[in-house]
Amino acid sequence: MSLTDILSPADIAAALRECQAPDSFNHRKFFQTSGMTKKTPSEMKQIFGIIDNDHSGFVEEHELQYFLQRFDQKARLLTSSETRAFMAESDNDGDGKIGADEFQEMVIPS
Repeated sequence: MSLTDILSPADIAAALRECQAPDSFNHRKFFQTSGMTKKTPSEMKQIFGIIDNDHSGFVEEHELQYFLQRFDQKARLLTSSETRAFMAESDNDGDGKIGADEFQEMVIPS
């Protein structure tokens, strides 16, 4: 399964265009433009499973730098500052990693 099975390729492309420049990534804007905010909890778990590259059940900071490349292999890496900000915003329990529930809560706040 790939992200284009869940999200529109056109929406993914639009989201990636918005953050082409280093330090321009805004996760909230990316989630909105890519269509992730409109997905069901089940679809969000599938998306998380694709982003969790090592299939550990968590996304660690070193995996986050490759976040955009999960959507398109030619996309840039997130910068260190983008990665740290993304982690700080999403790691609600402070364990240094993002679980599926934390990810879903970040994308679709209750």
